[in-house]
Amino acid sequence: MTKKISYTNEPLGDIEVIRDFLPPPSELAFREEGVKVTLALSKSSVDFFKLEASKHHTQYQRMIRRLLDSYVQAYEPASGAGSPKRAAPKKTAV
Repeated sequence: MTKKISYTNEPLGDIEVIRDFLPPPSELAFREEGVKVTLALSKSSVDFFKLEASKHHTQYQRMIRRLLDSYVQAYEPASGAGSPKRAAPKKTAV
Protein backbone atom coordinates (compact mmCIF):
# COMPACT_ATOMS: atom_id res chain seq x y z
CA MET A 1 0.00 0.00 0.00
CA THR A 2 2.54 2.53 -1.14
CA LYS A 3 0.30 4.55 -3.41
CA LYS A 4 2.04 7.64 -4.76
CA ILE A 5 0.34 10.95 -3.89
CA SER A 6 -0.24 13.26 -6.84
CA TYR A 7 -0.40 16.93 -5.79
CA THR A 8 -2.27 19.49 -7.87
CA ASN A 9 -2.24 23.28 -7.89
CA GLU A 10 -6.00 23.72 -7.34
CA PRO A 11 -7.60 26.50 -5.27
CA LEU A 12 -8.34 25.48 -1.68
CA GLY A 13 -11.83 26.96 -1.60
CA ASP A 14 -13.36 28.49 1.51
CA ILE A 15 -10.82 28.47 4.35
CA GLU A 16 -11.70 29.69 7.81
CA VAL A 17 -8.97 30.69 10.25
CA ILE A 18 -9.74 29.43 13.75
CA ARG A 19 -8.59 31.43 16.77
CA ASP A 20 -5.97 29.67 18.88
CA PHE A 21 -7.92 28.21 21.81
CA LEU A 22 -5.21 26.10 23.42
CA PRO A 23 -3.76 27.27 26.73
CA PRO A 24 -0.08 28.24 26.82
CA PRO A 25 2.36 25.62 28.15
CA SER A 26 2.78 27.61 31.39
CA GLU A 27 -0.89 26.98 32.21
CA LEU A 28 -0.60 23.29 31.40
CA ALA A 29 2.32 22.90 33.80
CA PHE A 30 0.38 24.50 36.68
CA ARG A 31 -0.81 22.07 39.29
CA GLU A 32 -3.07 23.18 42.06
CA GLU A 33 -1.99 22.33 45.58
CA GLY A 34 -3.71 19.22 46.84
CA VAL A 35 -4.96 18.51 50.34
CA LYS A 36 -5.37 14.95 51.51
CA VAL A 37 -8.66 14.21 53.25
CA THR A 38 -10.36 11.14 54.59
CA LEU A 39 -13.86 10.77 53.21
CA ALA A 40 -16.38 7.97 53.66
CA LEU A 41 -18.43 7.38 50.50
CA SER A 42 -21.20 4.91 49.82
CA LYS A 43 -20.13 1.62 48.27
CA SER A 44 -22.44 2.20 45.32
CA SER A 45 -20.80 5.59 44.56
CA VAL A 46 -17.30 4.14 44.69
CA ASP A 47 -18.33 1.16 42.56
CA PHE A 48 -19.86 3.52 40.00
CA PHE A 49 -16.71 5.64 39.74
CA LYS A 50 -14.47 2.58 39.58
CA LEU A 51 -16.53 1.14 36.72
CA GLU A 52 -16.60 4.44 34.80
CA ALA A 53 -12.89 5.01 35.42
CA SER A 54 -12.02 1.60 34.01
CA LYS A 55 -14.10 2.37 30.88
CA HIS A 56 -12.17 5.61 30.34
CA HIS A 57 -8.75 4.28 31.40
CA THR A 58 -8.30 6.71 34.28
CA GLN A 59 -8.29 6.69 38.08
CA TYR A 60 -11.57 6.80 39.96
CA GLN A 61 -10.17 9.24 42.54
CA ARG A 62 -9.26 11.63 39.72
CA MET A 63 -12.84 11.48 38.41
CA ILE A 64 -14.26 12.24 41.86
CA ARG A 65 -11.78 15.12 42.30
CA ARG A 66 -12.75 16.62 38.93
CA LEU A 67 -16.43 16.26 39.77
CA LEU A 68 -15.92 18.17 43.02
CA ASP A 69 -13.82 20.83 41.27
CA SER A 70 -16.58 21.31 38.67
CA TYR A 71 -19.17 21.67 41.40
CA VAL A 72 -17.06 24.28 43.20
CA GLN A 73 -16.55 26.27 40.00
CA ALA A 74 -20.28 26.26 39.30
CA TYR A 75 -21.27 27.34 42.80
CA GLU A 76 -18.29 29.47 43.86
CA PRO A 77 -19.29 32.52 45.89
CA ALA A 78 -19.27 35.76 43.91
CA SER A 79 -16.07 37.70 44.55
CA GLY A 80 -16.41 40.70 46.81
CA ALA A 81 -17.40 41.44 50.39
CA GLY A 82 -20.58 40.32 52.05
CA SER A 83 -22.26 36.99 52.40
CA PRO A 84 -21.38 34.34 49.84
CA LYS A 85 -23.93 33.90 47.07
CA ARG A 86 -24.35 30.89 44.86
CA ALA A 87 -23.56 31.46 41.23
CA ALA A 88 -25.83 29.94 38.63
CA PRO A 89 -24.39 26.68 37.30
CA LYS A 90 -22.49 27.03 34.05
CA LYS A 91 -24.23 25.42 31.12
CA THR A 92 -22.07 23.13 29.04
CA ALA A 93 -22.71 21.49 25.72
CA VAL A 94 -23.17 17.75 25.88
